[in-house]
Amino acid sequence: MAIAKAERLMNLALCLLGTRRPLSKRELRGSIEAYLEAGTDDSFNRMFERDKDDLRELGLVIETVENLDGEAGYLARRDSNRLPAITLDAEEAAALGLAAKVWQQARLAGAASGALQKLRAAGMPEAEDPYEGHQSALEPRIPVHETAFEPLMLACRDRRPVVFDYRKANAARPETRHVEPWTLECWRGHWYLAGWDRERGAERVFRLSRITGKVRSRAGSFTAEVPDVVTVRETVESWAGETATRTALIKLRQGSGYPLRARATAVRDLGDGWDELAIPYGHGLDAWLVELGPEVVVLEPADLRADVVDRLRAVAKD
Repeated sequence: MAIAKAERLMNLALCLLGTRRPLSKRELRGSIEAYLEAGTDDSFNRMFERDKDDLRELGLVIETVENLDGEAGYLARRDSNRLPAITLDAEEAAALGLAAKVWQQARLAGAASGALQKLRAAGMPEAEDPYEGHQSALEPRIPVHETAFEPLMLACRDRRPVVFDYRKANAARPETRHVEPWTLECWRGHWYLAGWDRERGAERVFRLSRITGKVRSRAGSFTAEVPDVVTVRETVESWAGETATRTALIKLRQGSGYPLRARATAVRDLGDGWDELAIPYGHGLDAWLVELGPEVVVLEPADLRADVVDRLRAVAKD
């Protein structure tokens, strides 16, 4: 449905931008296939008015002109809808150049490079690199190593359901998941997919590194409503452990686990090379602790300790 509406809006915008004289509703209805398929005049009028309002909200300037017979006509003059020339100073150009270096994934790197070339051809100044000729100590990067990233990115963009095999951290074998993908989010260097799990009938978050095999696309439309992007991001943060709802007490070997130490509300030296830390945490801390292996021991709560032990046992079986 979202793709159909976007196509209808695009066709209406092209009609209004391409005409030299105002077009009546009757003429527009005869020119756009989606309007021809409208069952009644009332349904067409409601659809047209919504589309016209949506285009205006998107910034298209649509004029309403009455002819000699009092019939309303519509057009979008090109001079009223032409963007001004792009002008960037050296600092703005440097910021765009820095942003283009962030992506390492091939498809996105190519798109960013192409965009910069077009801007430079339009007169964007060349950014001066203060570190030119030297190896910069810090370089912005968003690493993407998972092969599932690109097909999932495209599925999120095109609103296409997908199927993939997913192995939970405490599971011995992967399970097949049928998902309506919403968005991809990066948290603490790991990529997560948020979407609607059709078999479970609920929203779920999947860590891309645990997807095995290929991501397969499926025909059909989404069955669940896609929430606001801010809501989805909060869901990912909660599942990945960003939203702290409890406090854990852990024993951590000295000289290790620096991200955990940065979040600790209290640290006590236990001697023999170990520290005791109080860590605020939410969903997902057990998976993070497992990655530290023998460097960490969970003291409390008991359910978190049990989850970590279960995950370690599952790994040991492989």
